[in-house]
Amino acid sequence: MNPAHTCGARTVMVLTPSAMLPLGTPLPAFRLEPVANASAPGALWSSTDLSTQPVLVLFLCAHCPFVKHIEPELSRLERDYGTRIQIVAISSNSTLTHPQDGPAGLRAQAERCGWQFPYLFDADQAVARAFQAACTPDLFLFGPADAAPGSAGDRK
Repeated sequence: MNPAHTCGARTVMVLTPSAMLPLGTPLPAFRLEPVANASAPGALWSSTDLSTQPVLVLFLCAHCPFVKHIEPELSRLERDYGTRIQIVAISSNSTLTHPQDGPAGLRAQAERCGWQFPYLFDADQAVARAFQAACTPDLFLFGPADAAPGSAGDRK
């Protein structure tokens, strides 16, 4: 995940294009620590916890101005479509370079925005690499067959 650099009174963003996964790619498996909205505190949250509904995976963080800009729309998206799709947020930013993107900062962000979807922390960035997530926000939508637990994308 790329940082923003502050130069005087203006912010210069590092340009990193998102990498698109090919259509029909199955949801990469993951198992991560939840930082907000976990059903069982202390338990890891897994992609196998998803139902067969479509799933929207959001790579977010607390510090990014682009994420801050869309926070209200993510809240509205959850309100308007939260019963028809599953939303899962993941933060993969380094807490060495961005300490505000650690679990406490992410939890505060989710609470401030009123998000009810699981917000997960990818400390070693392995899940981000599996999704080819390159920046924040980076969004990935999987259809029911590709998001199904244990799916290998074979139900097309």
